Amino acid sequence: MFKRPLNISVMKKVSTPEVLVLEAVEPIKANKRNKMGLFDFLTQEIAIDLGTANTLIIHNDKVVVDEPSIVAIDRTNGKVLAVGKQAMMMHGKTHENIKTIRPLKDGVIADFDAAEHMIRGMIKMINPNRRFFQPSLKMVICIPSGITEVEKRAVRDSAEHAGAKEVYLIHEPMAAAIGIGIDVEEPMGNMIIDIGGGTSEIAVIALGGIVCDQSIRVAGDGFTSDIWDYMRRQHNILIGERSAEMIKIEVGSALPELDNAPNDYAVHGRDLMTGIPKEITVSYSEIAHALDKSISKIEEAILKALEMTPPELSADIYRTGIYLTGGGALLRGLDKRIAMKTKLPVHVAEDPLRAVVRGTGIALKNIDRFKFLIP
Repeated sequence: MFKRPLNISVMKKVSTPEVLVLEAVEPIKANKRNKMGLFDFLTQEIAIDLGTANTLIIHNDKVVVDEPSIVAIDRTNGKVLAVGKQAMMMHGKTHENIKTIRPLKDGVIADFDAAEHMIRGMIKMINPNRRFFQPSLKMVICIPSGITEVEKRAVRDSAEHAGAKEVYLIHEPMAAAIGIGIDVEEPMGNMIIDIGGGTSEIAVIALGGIVCDQSIRVAGDGFTSDIWDYMRRQHNILIGERSAEMIKIEVGSALPELDNAPNDYAVHGRDLMTGIPKEITVSYSEIAHALDKSISKIEEAILKALEMTPPELSADIYRTGIYLTGGGALLRGLDKRIAMKTKLPVHVAEDPLRAVVRGTGIALKNIDRFKFLIP
């Protein structure tokens, strides 16, 4: 009798006890995953670059908040009137019932309550339409490398008061290195200089840690006050903080001679002799002269950090050069000046203002992998 060959494709699968167990486990796992997906909206993961001058927040891989670190408060009842850009527009123009506060000074929290109001106000900017339901927050916040335990505690407490359930901290030079695409876990030395608003952080990074660092409180705000002081002494004109900041942005320079020089800038202020408003024009070479002392302090700190570097890492830095990040990296001619002082190649990051927050955002996605995060 002719027997038809077995069709392998239609053979019934025999379930062994192990297969049955696996088959039973799979739906449970899938069910768990679905539940996790269901409750994902209950937790909001955000990365914050809490800066002296600007605060940036990353949510879902996008920079959703980029605002000046300032709050406006009503003196009569203590209510917050404005946060960020709106408060900055009021800065220096307020009457006695309104005060503007910059909660951070020299990279650390100086006014605890104002910092809490500011963080809370900026988190609300992520979802302006969400009023009733507030998700629990998981945050990664960057801090200066030269911060004390008390200052670290202030950052953590402010974040927790603003609604954070989990808070992780990361040092700014480490975040900046990750943000510009350096593999920080490699056995390779890299030097990062992050010139922010309140502090300049200089660090040598290798194997996922900071080998040696210098943190000095000379940075963007110091440059602004240098310009304010120079205008007062040299031109007998009193200008506001915002005007000094605009001079720094428009004609700020680290070198008295530049290849592509900016045009002279018109400055308005109050004449100290007559008390009448007046206008003067300033050139970039004048501002370079005004900023000279502060930039020299940063150069000294860079040389000090290089002196402390182990020789093997010094050899790596000679090959890779120095990376500049932060708002201070945008100062004209600063890279050339540092290169002349150290005789090393200096690279300015692509988007230096956002390098730190980008790195903090990457750290947020790799909380389990990155051991250098401070829980």
